[in-house]
Amino acid sequence: MSDCNVILKPKKEESLLRFHPWIFSGAIHAVEGNPQEGDVVEVYAADRRFLATGHYQIGSIAIRILSFSQTPIDDAFWAGRLRAAYTLRRAVGLAGGESGNTYRLVHGEGDNLPGLVIDIYAETAVMQAHSVGMHHARHQIAAALKTVLGEALQHIYYKSEATLPYKADTGKEDGYLLGGAGDEDMAMENGLRFYVDWQKGQKTGFFVDQRENRSLLERYARNRSVLNMFCYTGGFSFYAMRGGATVVHSVDSSAKAILMTKKNVELNFPGDPRHEAFAEDAFKYLEKAGNRYDLMILDPPAFAKHKNVLRNALQGYRKLNAAALSRIGRGGLLFTFSCSQVVSKEQFRLAVFSAAAQTGRQVSILHQLTQPADHPVNIYHPEGEYLKGLVLYVE
Repeated sequence: MSDCNVILKPKKEESLLRFHPWIFSGAIHAVEGNPQEGDVVEVYAADRRFLATGHYQIGSIAIRILSFSQTPIDDAFWAGRLRAAYTLRRAVGLAGGESGNTYRLVHGEGDNLPGLVIDIYAETAVMQAHSVGMHHARHQIAAALKTVLGEALQHIYYKSEATLPYKADTGKEDGYLLGGAGDEDMAMENGLRFYVDWQKGQKTGFFVDQRENRSLLERYARNRSVLNMFCYTGGFSFYAMRGGATVVHSVDSSAKAILMTKKNVELNFPGDPRHEAFAEDAFKYLEKAGNRYDLMILDPPAFAKHKNVLRNALQGYRKLNAAALSRIGRGGLLFTFSCSQVVSKEQFRLAVFSAAAQTGRQVSILHQLTQPADHPVNIYHPEGEYLKGLVLYVE
């Protein structure tokens, strides 16, 4: 049990009684003891009723809830939570599947482990901490992860320098907690192979959350000319090629991303002349693209990570989608996405609607897309639904 207690102001326990996993700093009346950032604390209502146990942190979100009971946060706790997450992935056919070995094992609040992300690439787990508490527990979590996955797990890479609170004095700790660098950092998704740069790449090295949306794109790609904007490591590109696209062009402002895209396409389609890749700014490329493409993918990085830049982000989505919609060929398809958590589905859809109205073209929504089953949304934490997408048909 914790030596530190947090007492809430009167009536501020209501969100916890609805099992919401965050406590904001403004709800706190008093702190007993001297908790340091990342420590485990117990939370009590104003009348001293026990409410929850969680990680203490400096900032707007002051406590991330680990348990709504007085459960010790020990080895058994971590193993139990990780085992539950693994059971879910097996239930939906992602863990242990024959056509792929890539999936998200832990998705923060969606797996009742707020502040923790773990992606699996073959025999390697890439772990990210988004809270100081999870950072402090990384070795304990790694040991529990090995206990749960056994021989299926040979390497654990910890990658949190870019995700921990920037004011937290945690030092630079990225590196292997188990095993080490293998000969090939390669994984497989739906029978397609790809290299993963979990040490220097964005996020954990690959955008696992677009798996099912890439599969949908594959169904629509036959005989189409495809433009994959913000291609990163080329996921949508090699799915489009397997789907029978006549031309696939990949564009990203990062030269390193373009090199990885070329490697991944060559890995799956060696010597295939249908693919070209360009390191160029998205808007500049679209300006000169003409109407040569009849299938486009817009999957930009988050335009808004904080609410104070939301207005600018929505303007960015309008501008980007208007540029694509004005240039896509007749009868074309646009796959457009937002991964900004602070942008709601309604706001994103309104931004795309405004872009369509600006171009004056006839546009229909064919699909409304979201994140896959290994990125579950805790029903008590709807903020966890961050990925939004639309498939549009442009007459």
